[in-house]
Amino acid sequence: MITKLCARVRRPRPPAGGRKPRWAGRGIAQLIVMVLVVEVVMAATTVQALFMGPVRQPNGKPSLPVAKPFFPATTRFYTDPHNPAATWVRDHPHDRRASAIAERIAAEPQAAWLTETNESLVEERTRSLVRTAAAQRRLPVLVLYTIPQRDCQQLSSGGAGDTAAYGRWSEALTRGIGDGRAIVILEPDALAHMSCLKRRQQAERFAALSYAARALQRGAPRARVYYDAGNSGWQPARTMADRLRRAGIERYGDGIAVNVSNFNATADEVRYGLSVIRELRRPRLGVVVDTSRNGAGPTRKHSFCDPPGRKLGRPPTAATGIPGIDAFLWVKQPGQADGCAAGPGMFLPGYAYRLTR
Repeated sequence: MITKLCARVRRPRPPAGGRKPRWAGRGIAQLIVMVLVVEVVMAATTVQALFMGPVRQPNGKPSLPVAKPFFPATTRFYTDPHNPAATWVRDHPHDRRASAIAERIAAEPQAAWLTETNESLVEERTRSLVRTAAAQRRLPVLVLYTIPQRDCQQLSSGGAGDTAAYGRWSEALTRGIGDGRAIVILEPDALAHMSCLKRRQQAERFAALSYAARALQRGAPRARVYYDAGNSGWQPARTMADRLRRAGIERYGDGIAVNVSNFNATADEVRYGLSVIRELRRPRLGVVVDTSRNGAGPTRKHSFCDPPGRKLGRPPTAATGIPGIDAFLWVKQPGQADGCAAGPGMFLPGYAYRLTR
């Protein structure tokens, strides 16, 4: 996050007898003003370095420019009335936590995670989401999360049985979108988390992602596809750019998604996302950042699994004001467990409530 425009100043102890010299208050006030001025200058410099104009390379030449945010700043994202928080609030209207969860979480736009392996079910659900959002003139955010060997068979294991099944599944989902508008987040962790796969399996994963993105490009032309690119604390930008290329982003993708289900500060993820785009040398590509739970930043040890003390981040918006950053989104549905406090995807009202504090 941008440097805070304040600082704690240790007050000098008053002289013996408890009386302060007359110059003490004036001196402290001047010191505070000086600190504030320095902090403002540093903050402005940080904003300019992060978000304004092309970044200069060591040789002094500007790097590739970045595109303007793709979506109009007035874009409104879809709020599914059946999101986990909203469902819990309806079932527990008299719970003391219900009001805060309803106002701060349930009412905010959140992504819909598509994990049904049944092709007919995923097509039907996708079509319903897209059509309902269109009727409200809202833009839905859809997360494809059914890649074979999902999560390397760890906490969020599951997914399609093989690459062929995944291909049929992605075609069914594409038919569900049709000519509707949507943001599609393509397979969180699939590229960042590949160390568990053998070489043949990695090749199959690249092919599966490429196939899904190509199907969406051809069958859902108004959908915008963002490949998941991990986060700033995971893979180096160059490594991620190479994997994205092999997965077909240069031909079929519209951008990347970063910080999905993680807690890293927005400024760090903006910096990382734009560095991946520069490594790809495709300035037309945009970045979306998951801000659902990053209001307090990461823990000291960067725990990714239900860490305590986290807070809601910036609400979803396309008004980022940052070249190359298309939107801040709530991709992870706040209140859902990561797999440590409860089973992955289970809504925990206590955890959700603490995120609102």
